[in-house]
Amino acid sequence: MFSGIIADIGNIRQASDRDGGLRLVIATSALDLGDVQAGDSIAVNGVCLTVIAHNDSSFTVDVSRETLNCTEGLDAIGAPVNLEKALRLADRLGGHLVSGHVDGVGEVVEFADLGESRRLAVRAPQALAKYIAIKGSITINGVSLTVNQVSGNEFSINLIPHTLLMTNLKNLTAGSRVNLEVDLIARYLERMMQAEKEQTK
Repeated sequence: MFSGIIADIGNIRQASDRDGGLRLVIATSALDLGDVQAGDSIAVNGVCLTVIAHNDSSFTVDVSRETLNCTEGLDAIGAPVNLEKALRLADRLGGHLVSGHVDGVGEVVEFADLGESRRLAVRAPQALAKYIAIKGSITINGVSLTVNQVSGNEFSINLIPHTLLMTNLKNLTAGSRVNLEVDLIARYLERMMQAEKEQTK
């Protein structure tokens, strides 16, 4: 599990073919890898990946073809990626509970300058629209954010200067594709309601 609070913006240093997927070497300058071991999880642009090797300034992960087909931003050498290590039980939950399992890829429809902040508007896949609510939580490229407005399958976020500084969201433009993970609570509520309906039949 993750919190959606980004620890560093890394970059994809190497990407090599491996069994239909890719083996990535991801460079980082601020992410502390001192306590990381092979088998640990690191979220890369919101995608939970398993570390297979690392040194002080980079780590290596394998990404399956299925994951590449369902996500965005994991296949371009030099691409900036948001990084977060998995939560420990004693960590503060500064954002919200994030699984690192991307639900779908959205498209940026607006990235507007509001002075000190930016308005980010995203078109989500229609199947995810029902999980997105005003004042609810959503994860974009691994970043925990609060939804300001919703209209159909489009929603908007206000990005404060700190978020822009600490994440790769500052690089977005209209047409950019982004990884989306909806709130886990919404998913579980839906399942509970479905189970109740099935029991009453």
